Amino acid sequence: MMKWHGAGAATVQGFPRDGPAPAGSRFHVFPEGRMCSMKRVLLMWLVPLFLIVGVTSAAFSYWTYSSMVREFMDSQMDQLGDSIAAQEEHTMPPSPTAKRVHEWGAYVVQVYAPDGSLHASSWRQLGGGLRQQPGFSDLRVDGTSWRVYATDPATHGGRQVQVFQSGMFRAHLAAERAGAAIAPVMILLPLAILILWGVSGAMSRAVQDIGRQAANQDEHTISELPLERVPYELKPLVVSFNGLLTRLRDAFTTQRRFVQDAAHELRTPITAVALQLENVRRDMPPGACQQSFAQLEAGVSRAQRLVDQLLKLSRQEAMAAEAVSSVDLHAQLHESMNALIALAEQRNIDLGLVAEGFEGGTPPTWRCAAGDMRSAVDNLVENALRYTPEGGVVDVRLLSEGGRAVIEVVDTGPGIPPEMMPRVFDRFFRVPGTGARGSGLGLSIARAAAQRCGMRLTLRNREDRSGLIARIEPT
Repeated sequence: MMKWHGAGAATVQGFPRDGPAPAGSRFHVFPEGRMCSMKRVLLMWLVPLFLIVGVTSAAFSYWTYSSMVREFMDSQMDQLGDSIAAQEEHTMPPSPTAKRVHEWGAYVVQVYAPDGSLHASSWRQLGGGLRQQPGFSDLRVDGTSWRVYATDPATHGGRQVQVFQSGMFRAHLAAERAGAAIAPVMILLPLAILILWGVSGAMSRAVQDIGRQAANQDEHTISELPLERVPYELKPLVVSFNGLLTRLRDAFTTQRRFVQDAAHELRTPITAVALQLENVRRDMPPGACQQSFAQLEAGVSRAQRLVDQLLKLSRQEAMAAEAVSSVDLHAQLHESMNALIALAEQRNIDLGLVAEGFEGGTPPTWRCAAGDMRSAVDNLVENALRYTPEGGVVDVRLLSEGGRAVIEVVDTGPGIPPEMMPRVFDRFFRVPGTGARGSGLGLSIARAAAQRCGMRLTLRNREDRSGLIARIEPT
């Protein structure tokens, strides 16, 4: 781990403790914008590098084999020319064809007399008048390149032997040998790029999996991210995030504990006040005192309901951990309605159950925690009973739509103004102008319970008359 040392500047894992480096002082591997991606950066850096290596290897191989061909062929030409020049009677090689000269690299031999005239030639198409200085040279004749070796006339009685070889053949031979050498590299290069593409994609997906695991966290299921198969470079980030999740989980736990403790502590004195009010009611004289006493009783009743709702809210974490099972919707709805029938009778409201679209003996079911299902239905039905005027109607409907079971709670209350609809699920929010007593927590609790069941809770006003329709359906 690299560390920077300076006057009084401590370091932690290679970074100054007194703050990040100033902008522009470090080289950033990840650019801004869409190219800020591990996969794209790897490809952006390594693919050009692979191509440079391939091109460099091809050029080096061609240069190497060109030198080898040049040295080998020059040695052959040297031996052939000197051997012919050393003979009294010049033995000329067979006359080659143009194909053998240019494609197979056959040598062309010319012998010049001491007077400079062409004495003999193994390939007349080349023509005369091409006498060169002793040694090796490159020559172009009619647009064709040739490699030429000429003997020294001084050592052979003024005679000179010249050996020609096609430059096109030499270039083709060098390219052929270089191509054979570079072929494995050229084949492996695309394969290496494909492997790099796959590996970088797998790395990207692994990082995305870590992000998905973090995204799946909620206030009820906060847990540390696993460190297995996490790259070494990403472990500090995941460890830091796990520390943040731990602190967040502790904060939620503290919040729930505070709400639960406060609700429990408030329940006892409020219950005691309610009992004292019951005792005082008998001695209360009629008139204005009775009206003030009724308002006091209403306030105490609302406080009791608020405490009960706070206790329900604090138990949501336990409900979230409840085992998932197959819940009989008919039985669950009957159970919730039986528990609230007393409130319906007290307010003279017609509470009924309507089941449509279910034929046969198999009851409709949902896979969820029974406690969550009960909490969602109880709060919706109780909310409808409290906001429906006396003498109204509340229907609980169990419908079959597209092979799926749907629950609707339909009332004849005042409904919800459209501009207030987005806020009704907020905690402690109550629609202004309604005379119903409530805490503003019922719909919030119902939606949270429905979401834990994998369901969606929606509200809409009735079109046939005033009233509200609360609908629970699978997502």
